[in-house]
Amino acid sequence: MTDAISQYGRQGQLDNSLRNALDSKVAAEARVAADANSPTQAPATPDNKPSVAKPGPDMLILSDVAKKAMAEPTFDRTKVDSIKKAIQNGQYPLDPRRIAESFMAVEQMIRG
Repeated sequence: MTDAISQYGRQGQLDNSLRNALDSKVAAEARVAADANSPTQAPATPDNKPSVAKPGPDMLILSDVAKKAMAEPTFDRTKVDSIKKAIQNGQYPLDPRRIAESFMAVEQMIRG
């Protein structure tokens, strides 16, 4: 049954026919892939080694700027080391109230 104004029923019928066609195509592709992967060759033995897939022509070339950016760390190593040493020596100042406020701010952001 089709609504004459919105064609809602007709759209549902088209969606189902497209879905069925897509399912058939996917099933056919799966059968072809399964046939291609089926063990029609002899099992691998020392004399009969399976072939190894060769890399394709895909290649990624980075610019010099990208290479430089990836080579450099994204943080200040000296500062991190000094903070680690201060924590180990018990000299790093911690403010529990400030830490709690920061957690609350993060929770409020998460909740939206």
